[in-house]
Amino acid sequence: MKIIIAPDSFKESLTAEEVSQAIEAGLKPVFPSAEFVKIPMADGGEGTVNSLVYATGGKVISKLVTGPLGEPIPSFFGILGDGKTAIIEMAAASGIDQVPREKRNPLVTTSFGVGELILEALNYEVEKIIIGLGGSATNDAGVGMLQALGVSFLSNEGIEIGFGGGELGKIRTIDISGLDPRLESIVFEVACDVDTPLIGPKGASAIFGPQKGADPEMVELLDGCLTHFADCIHNALGKDIHYLPGSGAAGGLGGGIVAFLRAELKSGVDIIIEATRLSEHMADANLVITGEGKLDQQTIYGKTPIGVAKIAKQYNLPVIAIAGHLGSDCNIVKKYGIDAHFSIVPGVIELDDAFKNAREYVVRCVENIGTVIRIGMREKIYDK
Repeated sequence: MKIIIAPDSFKESLTAEEVSQAIEAGLKPVFPSAEFVKIPMADGGEGTVNSLVYATGGKVISKLVTGPLGEPIPSFFGILGDGKTAIIEMAAASGIDQVPREKRNPLVTTSFGVGELILEALNYEVEKIIIGLGGSATNDAGVGMLQALGVSFLSNEGIEIGFGGGELGKIRTIDISGLDPRLESIVFEVACDVDTPLIGPKGASAIFGPQKGADPEMVELLDGCLTHFADCIHNALGKDIHYLPGSGAAGGLGGGIVAFLRAELKSGVDIIIEATRLSEHMADANLVITGEGKLDQQTIYGKTPIGVAKIAKQYNLPVIAIAGHLGSDCNIVKKYGIDAHFSIVPGVIELDDAFKNAREYVVRCVENIGTVIRIGMREKIYDK
């Protein structure tokens, strides 16, 4: 029996690798002779670097970069097992978790550190760079990142604009002559799980600005700045990113990467599936176990369990999902390839307890799932 274990992380409690290990620990006593293939997953956000590095036998590189408030912070990126692909989490350099709540202000936060990670990755002579978007503290459309890469954004006075989304309205001239020439040969893929446009009532500022510290007045100002930036891009480069789906991801970073680095915006989980060769591993499998912290209607919109289930159904494989919490609307996932789902928590418990004992609960839950499957196999009511 071959079992594919491909979960996402359980946020604030277990990484995808830890969930994978706990699932194997729960199933192994029930199926001691089974082959377990652990493929920790992600959808482009937190955990993407570690998942891909783990799955491909790569390595994590540490790097001190400029944080979202302009101060040095420790960060990292990954080099995959092929030695030719780098994986970067935008949030590792410019994430909202790196800014204290009382200091969150997208008018001033910068994506400069993301550009520094890209430059460091170039030193490893990679041919492809995957950038995971999600959890950003910024609303600068990647201008900070581009400044780090050598692009100049000049005001009427010919002075380089400062950091933050509030500075974009000052742009009058864009000079790309200083862009690092090594970027010309790099293939960029952007892992994105939202289709938000850059501007407008459903754009980056309106939808995500408030959680980054923007009040209604700031949202209006930021949207105006992004509109001006997109106008400048259209005039200087002939590219229209105003309403491009996904251009508003990570405070407009998606749009900036598309415009200047010729990147392709793709589903985050699809990129991870391709990089980990998940389909190849499933070709001769018998069972798939996936999961995430919360399973609900949002899961069907580009989240890991549905991406995994989609591949599994190409091989007619049964798919079981586990989660820390099952939303009242979670049954909808059964229409998208998940055959059964289970909550790992044993009953009504405190949230701190759920986080602290998550591994134990995963092991116990999955062991019970495996036992039921084993009984079914014995009674010949379970068949691939």
